[in-house]
Amino acid sequence: MRVLLDTQVFLWWNLDDKRLSARVYDLLEDPANSLVLSVASAWEIAIKNRLRKIDLPDPVQVYVPARLAHYHIETLPVSLDHALATASLPLHHGDPFDRLLIAQSRVENIPVVTADPHFKRYGVEVLW
Repeated sequence: MRVLLDTQVFLWWNLDDKRLSARVYDLLEDPANSLVLSVASAWEIAIKNRLRKIDLPDPVQVYVPARLAHYHIETLPVSLDHALATASLPLHHGDPFDRLLIAQSRVENIPVVTADPHFKRYGVEVLW
């Protein structure tokens, strides 16, 4: 199964945060699943790291590509369709990064691995 990782899930998994459920750990570590990280998540991580809202063990330019390679995570570019799809989303969620992930999930028809309860309100498949 191909799944889109929420930014928090990517960070929690790579920083060994215990907030991930056992089901999510199993999903992430199953080699039959294809893991995808949006370029928007990499951008969000870079911004939050620069603002010192998150600490990474290495510079973001090293850390994110290394973790992607280590876990064989595919990146999902942000397309014009993705960006424009955010315009039709209800305003359940104000976070622009999450809104873009929701739009990508809808356009690409792939489930999102997230702990954020707002995602379900958009009719996307949420795995948690």
